Amino acid sequence: MANIEVYRQYARKLQNLLQPQSYPVAIKLLTEEKEIPPNALRPKKDQGVHFSLCQAFAKARFRGETVAMLTEDHWCWAPLVGFGLVEFHDRHESFPIIVKYLGIADEEAAKSFLRQFPRLEYGKYLGLVVAPFIKAEFIPDLVLLYVNHAQLRDILMAVKFKTGKLIFSQFDAIDSCLYATIPVIKTGEYRITFPDPGEVERALAKADEVIFSVPAKRLEELLAGLSVFGGGKMRFAEPAAEIEPDHPRPEFYRQLFRAWHLDVEA
Repeated sequence: MANIEVYRQYARKLQNLLQPQSYPVAIKLLTEEKEIPPNALRPKKDQGVHFSLCQAFAKARFRGETVAMLTEDHWCWAPLVGFGLVEFHDRHESFPIIVKYLGIADEEAAKSFLRQFPRLEYGKYLGLVVAPFIKAEFIPDLVLLYVNHAQLRDILMAVKFKTGKLIFSQFDAIDSCLYATIPVIKTGEYRITFPDPGEVERALAKADEVIFSVPAKRLEELLAGLSVFGGGKMRFAEPAAEIEPDHPRPEFYRQLFRAWHLDVEA
């Protein structure tokens, strides 16, 4: 089993290959208080305050802080439901309240949607701890990469190179803290998520950022692909200034066009 230092090496490689503008965020689910790192901030206990989970992510990725988020620390409803920290089901008084504010016109459709909401088993976990991956004093369950579109393209090429498969995700405009985490924990698959309005309003997310979620067990695979396609190897140095016909092409394009008896030279 890999130890913390192995994961630190993974973190350093990620930093070098992707050069993200903020720290990748390591996340670990907690079953006992003794799993909380000594350096972790506990918002309610230590400061008498609460944070939304996206703000804990932001404290990790921008300020290098480790934050433990137990039930009493949350200031947003979605992680409480999603991480199984509060009782929640069709008959609970909270259910119709959430149904009303999901942004779905038809009530029955909203109820059906909420029943399929990404959730972990109620009471299974005490909470979670987040930290900048490169400084994490724990082995993560998953890592969140906040990347721009060019960096995401490198990642997609890396994953396809190693797996021969494309990445499939479902997209919602809200609740990014859950869609970037819960399905990944449950399936062990990569996932793409767009930061929601709350992340922009309260947690410093930028308009051009995308969240790429990596299950911890697949970090080695991703890094192997990024060693081939990371570091901007698939990016163009300068955007085109004009729309030029007969632009330069790789040699294998010429080979294909020759095989199809199409123009090879301009």
